[in-house]
Amino acid sequence: MYKLVSATLIATTLFVGIVKNSQPVFAGTCASKCGPRPIQFTPGQRVRLVVVNKTLRSIQLEKTHGNKPISLQPGQTLQIEQGDGTEPNVSLVFWDETGLALKANIAKPNFATLQVELHPEWRHKGDSAVYLDDDGQVKVL
Repeated sequence: MYKLVSATLIATTLFVGIVKNSQPVFAGTCASKCGPRPIQFTPGQRVRLVVVNKTLRSIQLEKTHGNKPISLQPGQTLQIEQGDGTEPNVSLVFWDETGLALKANIAKPNFATLQVELHPEWRHKGDSAVYLDDDGQVKVL
């Protein structure tokens, strides 16, 4: 009889210990841990690009399709109009004149504006372009 009571007591203690120390697992949606939603514009929409140089050095910008590079001085802001929205796959390429890496932080402050803030990047290779696809999605490359 004592063996049965002892075995039951040990089994109960182990079971309660396991249940008491277990962590519940909760299923989460992507919205709970996936970060901010990607920036999206309506395809064909006129988009104003606002580029801000937040570095201490001069940065070169070049809008694709044969345009010449534009120099953007430290602290300077540049607005670029995208025309009537018929330009497919618009890209803005940027680089530091000294070869240092840059980080592009993008935002959509209003319905028709894409803001690109360029910061120095110390840890990684950095970003080199912002790509506005003809489906309205914005990608940092």
